[in-house]
Amino acid sequence: MDKVVLTAGALYVIVLLRAGGTFAVGWLAGAGARRSRFAGRMTSARFQRVERAIQRWGAPVVAVSFLTVGFQTAANFLAGSMRMPLPRYLPALFLGGAAWALLYATVGLGALEMLGRVFAGSTALGVAVVAALLLAVCGAVAYRRRRTARPVRDTEADGPAAHEA
Repeated sequence: MDKVVLTAGALYVIVLLRAGGTFAVGWLAGAGARRSRFAGRMTSARFQRVERAIQRWGAPVVAVSFLTVGFQTAANFLAGSMRMPLPRYLPALFLGGAAWALLYATVGLGALEMLGRVFAGSTALGVAVVAALLLAVCGAVAYRRRRTARPVRDTEADGPAAHEA
């Protein structure tokens, strides 16, 4: 149990520094963009509405982003670049970061320990498990790429005969 608490604490500090740093970089990038040639686009009514919505409602998105893969950095950067007020951002950072740290300290450590036991008991079985996991991930990625790369069927490609009826 002490190992989980220590790991969760270390991961919590890491996620606070990383996500908070990403927010700060986003804040600086947003400030720089407001002084650049893009400033005119950032003063449009539509942009102002989006910025106000993120400032007001972005905290739940930031908190939940810690439970996703690949969206966490974008959410923190966007929150910073859209100038989410710190009183709204910090609670989301603290709650989401805690959830992330606890998840990885428990489930992540448990998975690593289980894999370690499999390797210790039978190296061949451990290699087979890792190979099966890698094949499953590669298969899922290939399936998603193939599915999104399918050409959209255009009704005009069927020729004029398809429209005569």
